Amino acid sequence: MRFFHNIIITILLTYSLLSGAQNSILNDTVLPKKYMVYKTAKKLKIDGLAEEDSWQKAPFTSSFIDIEGIKKPVYDTRVKMLWDDENLYVYAVLEEPHLWGNLKQRDTVIYYNNDFEIFIDPSNNTYNYGEIEINVLGTLWDLKLSKPYKVSGKADNSWDIEGIQYAIHTFGTVNNYMDIDTQWSVEFAIPLLKLADLKEEKKTIPIHGEQWRINFSRVQWEHEIIDGRYYRKKVDGKFLPEFNWVWSNQKVINMHEPEKWGIIQFSTLQPGEVDVFIEDEGLLQKQLVYAFFRKNLALLRKNPDEIKSSVEEFKIDNQHFKYQLKKIANGFEITLKEINSKHIYYIDQEGLLKKI
Repeated sequence: MRFFHNIIITILLTYSLLSGAQNSILNDTVLPKKYMVYKTAKKLKIDGLAEEDSWQKAPFTSSFIDIEGIKKPVYDTRVKMLWDDENLYVYAVLEEPHLWGNLKQRDTVIYYNNDFEIFIDPSNNTYNYGEIEINVLGTLWDLKLSKPYKVSGKADNSWDIEGIQYAIHTFGTVNNYMDIDTQWSVEFAIPLLKLADLKEEKKTIPIHGEQWRINFSRVQWEHEIIDGRYYRKKVDGKFLPEFNWVWSNQKVINMHEPEKWGIIQFSTLQPGEVDVFIEDEGLLQKQLVYAFFRKNLALLRKNPDEIKSSVEEFKIDNQHFKYQLKKIANGFEITLKEINSKHIYYIDQEGLLKKI
């Protein structure tokens, strides 16, 4: 994997030289984190503890980072994953000295409490993805989106994951401001058939080597105690902004950019064994296309006249790219070709990436 802090861009030939704004494309380009999901042969008890041997052998993800990637979170958060023929299992541990929550109705806006969130795109195309949120009380919000909000996506709160199992375990006392807590953990068994129903094609459970997009988010609020109860903290009558911590870097306060989510690969090997991650040779090219898409979509929303048709060539490491932007009546079309490859990637203002 190439890491962008080591990248030097060389401009080879341009019809309009890369401007400072276009150089910012690199700053908005994300190479997603990866995780191998091993298959458990043994039944798991969903109790929030993850004490089974399969869980003990499954690796934790790296610790969560700030969603903008600019500061280290105050409290640690890590996740593990497993699967079998029925479920995707997710186990998260959230360091927390103050366990509190007050939302108890399913499908309410859970992120108004401190929460843990899962975002899943089985088709890996940013369309038709699922979202699950839960607070320390075990109150669930599950919904799906037809596509990201920025391309007029709609949330469907009626989408319920039938058969989902989940459990919370608290290391401390909830809603007791008199003591200091340690952490809380949450364990999910998410039916794979329900997740597979989100797929555009072949609505089947994963096979060995299949890759999905997934990311995790933690929303954390500063609090205050009023009459012995926890509340989100206000200053001058306004809530202080929440903290957002994630596994795979988003670089902006927006989880609804699925193209930046991490990549998981399903393996039929058991926990404790070691499988090889299948690398996508076109990943950098795809992520660059998405970055150009976000830049031009922002211009389209703000001032369409700023979108100008252009052709540019540039190098990143030893890869040579040709970028073409075409302004059309109601938007734009983008193509990006890696000169030494046959593949050309295309995207327009609808945000659906295609390989030509």
